[in-house]
Amino acid sequence: MTQIPSRDVLKAQAKRLRADMGEKGTAMTHAAALETVAHQWGMRDWNTLAAKADVSAVQWYPGQRASGRYLGHSFTGMIKAARLASSGFWSLTVRFDKPVDVVESEHFTSLRQQINVTVNAQGESPQKTSNGQPHMVVGPE
Repeated sequence: MTQIPSRDVLKAQAKRLRADMGEKGTAMTHAAALETVAHQWGMRDWNTLAAKADVSAVQWYPGQRASGRYLGHSFTGMIKAARLASSGFWSLTVRFDKPVDVVESEHFTSLRQQINVTVNAQGESPQKTSNGQPHMVVGPE
């Protein structure tokens, strides 16, 4: 079964839907956007969806500040995009405040300013480095 995100994430989806529809010339009330999001999640109405919203898992949303470790390097940054996959993993696009050097060599560098990563509900990537550490460990700032 697909994990339903938090009410905040669902409300953000409705807000984006309303804005997108407005840009296309179709006015939509906030209530109508909430009902549409509920239908997209297969629910009868917003109240039913809101009652089933997950309050336990970490929720990610665009604009959220985050910090953690990427390939062993500490970072702070912002979530640019977040999508909850059916498996319960999150697909995130993270923009670092300062580029992260992903190379351990002292002879050259390879800086990353923005990455796409998959993490579980605890904010850890399933991929691990050769020393067994997750590529990414992230949490809300």
